[in-house]
Amino acid sequence: MDSEIKTWLYDILQSVIELESYFGDRPRKFEDYSKDIRTKRAVERDIEIIGEAVNRILKRDNNFEIANAQKIIGARNRITHGYDKISDDLIWSIVINHLPKLKSEIQKRL
Repeated sequence: MDSEIKTWLYDILQSVIELESYFGDRPRKFEDYSKDIRTKRAVERDIEIIGEAVNRILKRDNNFEIANAQKIIGARNRITHGYDKISDDLIWSIVINHLPKLKSEIQKRL
């Protein structure tokens, strides 16, 4: 595996792990998340990093397979460029439904 791709995969994994740490050992509750502006901004930043890393991987090797790669990049672009159109529901769905799968996929690749 290309060393830069490997670095970007580690960046993705690190961002997912960091994002998980924002919730600690307490149950993940949408109500808590939606009221905590610092956590929301930190989560959004990690999703941006994940999306940028996926984008770089695909630019380096467009045959590299990451599930939902275009949706990940799209989420990053929406957060970055359409920040006023980001809903807590969308971000929460990514955190709860998609990041655990991405984490598992990246761990297997590494």
